[in-house]
Amino acid sequence: MTLTIKTVRILLPLALLMVTVSCGIKVTYSFTGASIPPEAKTISVAPFQNRASLVQPGLNQVLTDALIDQCRAQTNLDMVSAGGELSFEGDITDYKTQPLTVSGNEQAASNRFSITVRVRYVNSFDQELSYDQSFTRYQDYNSALDLSAVEASLTEEIVKMLVEDIFNRAFVNW
Repeated sequence: MTLTIKTVRILLPLALLMVTVSCGIKVTYSFTGASIPPEAKTISVAPFQNRASLVQPGLNQVLTDALIDQCRAQTNLDMVSAGGELSFEGDITDYKTQPLTVSGNEQAASNRFSITVRVRYVNSFDQELSYDQSFTRYQDYNSALDLSAVEASLTEEIVKMLVEDIFNRAFVNW
């Protein structure tokens, strides 16, 4: 019997699925790449606290809302206000801008704007997947620009990156 490429394309994924199921692997995979314990039904995100020396009003709520939105978009878990089987809480620990490069006249040519958050994630089904970790993301900007002129757009980009890092660490196991 000669197998055609079309037949192999159909049979190979089915064979891999049967091997995976027969091994008793207990992880649900979503189309987004997130792996979530099949018994998990709820998730919670506690409001982030702003503990940075320079506090940007409202940043904690923006970060909290962005993580909630990511969890809702990328999982089928029910969002609960507290005590989720999978849960996040955290603090904004640093919010700063600093010179990055110096030009010939000893003026900063570019600046780096960064935000650091410490996140505690609890997976009540597998404590080895829980973590307590800091994440830092940054964006560089031209020093000729005033931070207040670019702060909102830079913050938005940094928050997106931070939320992706936090989510991926919890559910994509990188």
